[in-house]
Amino acid sequence: MRNQFDVEMDKLHTMMIEMGVLCESGIASAVKALTEHTRNDALAAIELKDQSVRKGREIEQLCHSLLLRQQPVARDLRMVSASVKMVTDMERIGNQASDIAEIALLCHLPSDECLNTVKKMSAACAGMVTNCIDAYVHHDITLAYKLIRDDDIVDDYFDEARQALKRIISRKSELTEGDIDLLMVAKYLERIADHAVNIADWVIFIETTERTRKGEVYENLSC
Repeated sequence: MRNQFDVEMDKLHTMMIEMGVLCESGIASAVKALTEHTRNDALAAIELKDQSVRKGREIEQLCHSLLLRQQPVARDLRMVSASVKMVTDMERIGNQASDIAEIALLCHLPSDECLNTVKKMSAACAGMVTNCIDAYVHHDITLAYKLIRDDDIVDDYFDEARQALKRIISRKSELTEGDIDLLMVAKYLERIADHAVNIADWVIFIETTERTRKGEVYENLSC
Protein backbone atom coordinates (compact mmCIF):
# COMPACT_ATOMS: atom_id res chain seq x y z
CA MET A 1 0.00 0.00 0.00
CA ARG A 2 2.81 2.41 0.92
CA ASN A 3 4.64 1.63 -2.33
CA GLN A 4 1.51 2.53 -4.33
CA PHE A 5 1.14 5.70 -2.28
CA ASP A 6 4.73 6.71 -3.03
CA VAL A 7 4.18 6.08 -6.73
CA GLU A 8 1.09 8.29 -6.74
CA MET A 9 2.84 11.04 -4.76
CA ASP A 10 5.68 10.99 -7.29
CA LYS A 11 3.08 11.22 -10.05
CA LEU A 12 1.50 14.23 -8.34
CA HIS A 13 4.88 15.96 -8.08
CA THR A 14 5.57 15.33 -11.79
CA MET A 15 2.14 16.57 -12.86
CA MET A 16 2.52 19.74 -10.78
CA ILE A 17 5.85 20.42 -12.48
CA GLU A 18 4.25 19.84 -15.89
CA MET A 19 1.49 22.30 -15.08
CA GLY A 20 4.08 24.78 -13.85
CA VAL A 21 5.87 24.52 -17.19
CA LEU A 22 2.57 25.25 -18.96
CA CYS A 23 2.20 28.40 -16.83
CA GLU A 24 5.74 29.54 -17.58
CA SER A 25 5.28 28.91 -21.30
CA GLY A 26 1.94 30.69 -21.32
CA ILE A 27 3.20 33.87 -19.69
CA ALA A 28 6.35 33.81 -21.85
CA SER A 29 4.26 33.53 -25.04
CA ALA A 30 1.84 36.24 -23.91
CA VAL A 31 4.65 38.63 -23.03
CA LYS A 32 6.36 38.02 -26.37
CA ALA A 33 3.08 38.56 -28.20
CA LEU A 34 2.61 41.81 -26.30
CA THR A 35 6.10 43.21 -26.79
CA GLU A 36 6.91 41.88 -30.27
CA HIS A 37 3.39 41.79 -31.80
CA THR A 38 3.74 38.11 -32.77
CA ARG A 39 0.42 36.48 -33.64
CA ASN A 40 1.68 32.91 -33.28
CA ASP A 41 2.83 33.57 -29.70
CA ALA A 42 -0.58 35.00 -28.82
CA LEU A 43 -2.30 31.92 -30.21
CA ALA A 44 0.16 29.69 -28.34
CA ALA A 45 -0.66 31.38 -25.02
CA ILE A 46 -4.38 30.81 -25.61
CA GLU A 47 -3.81 27.13 -26.42
CA LEU A 48 -1.57 26.70 -23.38
CA LYS A 49 -4.40 27.98 -21.20
CA ASP A 50 -6.62 25.14 -22.43
CA GLN A 51 -3.85 22.61 -21.77
CA SER A 52 -3.41 24.03 -18.29
CA VAL A 53 -7.12 23.61 -17.51
CA ARG A 54 -7.03 19.97 -18.61
CA LYS A 55 -3.90 19.29 -16.56
CA GLY A 56 -5.50 20.97 -13.56
CA ARG A 57 -8.52 18.66 -13.72
CA GLU A 58 -6.21 15.62 -13.81
CA ILE A 59 -4.29 16.85 -10.78
CA GLU A 60 -7.46 17.56 -8.80
CA GLN A 61 -8.75 14.05 -9.52
CA LEU A 62 -5.46 12.53 -8.36
CA CYS A 63 -5.45 14.65 -5.19
CA HIS A 64 -9.01 13.66 -4.33
CA SER A 65 -8.11 10.02 -4.90
CA LEU A 66 -5.09 10.31 -2.60
CA LEU A 67 -7.14 11.97 0.14
CA LEU A 68 -9.95 9.43 -0.02
CA ARG A 69 -8.04 6.19 -0.55
CA GLN A 70 -4.63 6.79 0.99
CA GLN A 71 -5.53 9.20 3.82
CA PRO A 72 -2.09 10.90 3.95
CA VAL A 73 -0.83 12.53 7.15
CA ALA A 74 1.77 15.16 8.14
CA ARG A 75 3.81 16.59 5.25
CA ASP A 76 2.13 14.32 2.67
CA LEU A 77 -1.27 15.69 3.66
CA ARG A 78 0.02 19.25 3.38
CA MET A 79 1.47 18.47 -0.04
CA VAL A 80 -1.78 17.04 -1.39
CA SER A 81 -4.08 19.70 0.08
CA ALA A 82 -1.76 22.54 -0.96
CA SER A 83 -1.51 21.12 -4.50
CA VAL A 84 -5.28 21.53 -4.93
CA LYS A 85 -4.96 25.20 -3.94
CA MET A 86 -1.89 25.76 -6.12
CA VAL A 87 -3.64 24.32 -9.16
CA THR A 88 -6.27 27.04 -8.87
CA ASP A 89 -3.59 29.75 -8.90
CA MET A 90 -1.80 28.09 -11.83
CA GLU A 91 -5.02 27.95 -13.82
CA ARG A 92 -5.64 31.63 -13.18
CA ILE A 93 -2.12 32.49 -14.31
CA GLY A 94 -2.90 30.65 -17.55
CA ASN A 95 -6.23 32.47 -17.89
CA GLN A 96 -4.69 35.89 -17.40
CA ALA A 97 -1.80 35.13 -19.74
CA SER A 98 -4.43 34.19 -22.32
CA ASP A 99 -6.29 37.45 -21.66
CA ILE A 100 -3.07 39.39 -22.30
CA ALA A 101 -2.50 37.41 -25.49
CA GLU A 102 -6.01 38.22 -26.71
CA ILE A 103 -5.38 41.93 -26.17
CA ALA A 104 -2.07 41.67 -28.03
CA LEU A 105 -3.86 39.80 -30.82
CA LEU A 106 -6.72 42.25 -31.30
CA CYS A 107 -5.15 45.67 -30.97
CA HIS A 108 -2.04 47.69 -31.66
CA LEU A 109 -0.78 49.03 -28.37
CA PRO A 110 0.59 52.57 -28.32
CA SER A 111 4.34 53.06 -28.13
CA ASP A 112 4.80 55.41 -25.19
CA GLU A 113 6.07 55.63 -21.62
CA CYS A 114 3.22 53.49 -20.27
CA LEU A 115 4.04 50.65 -22.69
CA ASN A 116 7.67 50.74 -21.57
CA THR A 117 6.59 50.38 -17.94
CA VAL A 118 4.26 47.50 -18.80
CA LYS A 119 7.12 45.76 -20.61
CA LYS A 120 9.27 45.98 -17.46
CA MET A 121 6.33 44.80 -15.39
CA SER A 122 5.79 41.80 -17.66
CA ALA A 123 9.44 40.78 -17.33
CA ALA A 124 9.19 40.98 -13.53
CA CYS A 125 6.01 38.88 -13.52
CA ALA A 126 7.53 36.25 -15.80
CA GLY A 127 10.45 35.98 -13.39
CA MET A 128 8.08 35.55 -10.44
CA VAL A 129 6.20 32.74 -12.18
CA THR A 130 9.47 30.94 -12.93
CA ASN A 131 10.66 31.39 -9.35
CA CYS A 132 7.46 30.11 -7.75
CA ILE A 133 7.69 26.92 -9.82
CA ASP A 134 11.38 26.54 -8.96
CA ALA A 135 10.58 27.05 -5.26
CA TYR A 136 8.05 24.22 -5.45
CA VAL A 137 10.31 21.86 -7.40
CA HIS A 138 13.33 22.36 -5.13
CA HIS A 139 11.44 22.84 -1.82
CA ASP A 140 13.21 26.20 -1.61
CA ILE A 141 11.54 28.36 1.04
CA THR A 142 14.31 30.99 0.77
CA LEU A 143 13.33 31.56 -2.86
CA ALA A 144 9.65 31.52 -1.86
CA TYR A 145 10.19 34.28 0.70
CA LYS A 146 12.19 36.30 -1.86
CA LEU A 147 9.37 35.96 -4.38
CA ILE A 148 6.86 37.31 -1.88
CA ARG A 149 9.04 40.38 -1.38
CA ASP A 150 9.40 40.78 -5.17
CA ASP A 151 5.65 41.34 -5.43
CA ASP A 152 6.28 44.90 -4.21
CA ILE A 153 8.32 45.54 -7.38
CA VAL A 154 5.36 44.57 -9.56
CA ASP A 155 3.01 46.71 -7.47
CA ASP A 156 5.36 49.66 -7.97
CA TYR A 157 5.34 49.11 -11.74
CA PHE A 158 1.54 49.01 -11.70
CA ASP A 159 1.43 52.34 -9.86
CA GLU A 160 3.96 53.72 -12.34
CA ALA A 161 1.78 52.62 -15.26
CA ARG A 162 -1.26 54.33 -13.75
CA GLN A 163 0.68 57.53 -13.22
CA ALA A 164 1.89 57.40 -16.82
CA LEU A 165 -1.70 57.11 -18.02
CA LYS A 166 -2.65 60.11 -15.89
CA ARG A 167 0.06 62.13 -17.61
CA ILE A 168 -1.26 61.00 -20.99
CA ILE A 169 -4.77 62.17 -20.05
CA SER A 170 -3.43 65.54 -18.97
CA ARG A 171 -1.80 66.00 -22.36
CA LYS A 172 -4.59 64.86 -24.67
CA SER A 173 -7.69 64.97 -22.43
CA GLU A 174 -8.80 61.42 -23.20
CA LEU A 175 -7.60 57.84 -23.32
CA THR A 176 -7.50 55.84 -26.55
CA GLU A 177 -8.66 52.23 -26.71
CA GLY A 178 -5.00 51.20 -26.77
CA ASP A 179 -4.33 53.13 -23.55
CA ILE A 180 -7.21 51.38 -21.82
CA ASP A 181 -5.98 48.01 -23.08
CA LEU A 182 -2.56 48.76 -21.62
CA LEU A 183 -4.10 49.42 -18.23
CA MET A 184 -5.96 46.10 -18.48
CA VAL A 185 -2.71 44.32 -19.32
CA ALA A 186 -1.05 45.92 -16.30
CA LYS A 187 -3.93 44.73 -14.10
CA TYR A 188 -3.67 41.18 -15.46
CA LEU A 189 0.07 41.22 -14.76
CA GLU A 190 -0.53 42.40 -11.22
CA ARG A 191 -2.93 39.49 -10.70
CA ILE A 192 -0.42 37.02 -12.16
CA ALA A 193 2.13 38.25 -9.62
CA ASP A 194 -0.42 37.78 -6.82
CA HIS A 195 -1.03 34.18 -7.90
CA ALA A 196 2.72 33.53 -7.98
CA VAL A 197 2.87 34.84 -4.40
CA ASN A 198 0.03 32.49 -3.43
CA ILE A 199 1.97 29.53 -4.84
CA ALA A 200 5.08 30.59 -2.92
CA ASP A 201 2.90 30.89 0.18
CA TRP A 202 1.75 27.28 -0.22
CA VAL A 203 5.36 26.12 -0.72
CA ILE A 204 6.19 27.69 2.64
CA PHE A 205 3.17 25.97 4.19
CA ILE A 206 4.23 22.56 2.86
CA GLU A 207 7.73 22.92 4.27
CA THR A 208 7.04 24.78 7.54
CA THR A 209 3.30 24.35 8.36
CA GLU A 210 2.97 28.15 8.30
CA ARG A 211 1.49 30.49 5.73
CA THR A 212 3.17 33.80 5.12
CA ARG A 213 1.70 36.72 3.19
CA LYS A 214 4.06 39.68 2.75
CA GLY A 215 5.67 39.21 6.14
CA GLU A 216 2.49 38.39 8.05
CA VAL A 217 2.44 34.88 9.49
CA TYR A 218 -0.82 33.04 10.03
CA GLU A 219 -0.98 29.86 12.08
CA ASN A 220 -2.31 26.74 10.38
CA LEU A 221 -2.96 23.20 11.46
CA SER A 222 0.44 21.46 11.58
CA CYS A 223 -0.81 18.02 10.69
